[in-house]
Amino acid sequence: MFKYLSDLCVGEKAVVSLLSADNDIRRRLQDIGLIEGAAVKCVMVSPLGDPIAFEICGALIAFRKNDIKEIGVI
Repeated sequence: MFKYLSDLCVGEKAVVSLLSADNDIRRRLQDIGLIEGAAVKCVMVSPLGDPIAFEICGALIAFRKNDIKEIGVI
């Protein structure tokens, strides 16, 4: 089932299948290891729902929903 990274719930794991973001954001995401085929796990969501923290390549990284709304996962 295809969904977006911003839709993951706490504790849910997924694999990045689509990275369609603007050039600047795309490059930053790729630099931290968020590439197609990367495993991600949603670790924490702030009380207001934004930002969301993910474990990527052993690092804990928080993103704003706006920056990850076009990243598809399976």
